[in-house]
Amino acid sequence: MRATAELRQSEVRACEAFLNALYQAFRHANGPGLPLNNVSLDWAEDPANRMRPVPLGGWHAAWFRLGLCEVYVRLRRDGGRFVGEYGPRASFSQEGVSEEELLVLARRMLRELVAEQEGKMQDRGAVN
Repeated sequence: MRATAELRQSEVRACEAFLNALYQAFRHANGPGLPLNNVSLDWAEDPANRMRPVPLGGWHAAWFRLGLCEVYVRLRRDGGRFVGEYGPRASFSQEGVSEEELLVLARRMLRELVAEQEGKMQDRGAVN
């Protein structure tokens, strides 16, 4: 029981550290086509979790405010990888957690979220 608790705590710390590092990457991810002036992180419970503490392999989550957009990111460990879901239907699988690798992930996520928002804006314009 103690070994399982230690593994679970280790996984929680790793997932929380990854989400926090992703927050830091978002803060530095702005650039051409990626306007970003206000980034915040709010920890959240994942509704898929039916137990506390979260079991091994369970989801950890946070809301990220990225300028005028907010996105829910859920994350779990799968072997040596971090697997995540965000936005309406996007996902990622990340093994590397260096600052540069997370910056690349943050920029990709931003581009996908901007494209999603622009697509919705175009859809609304076409309907009117």
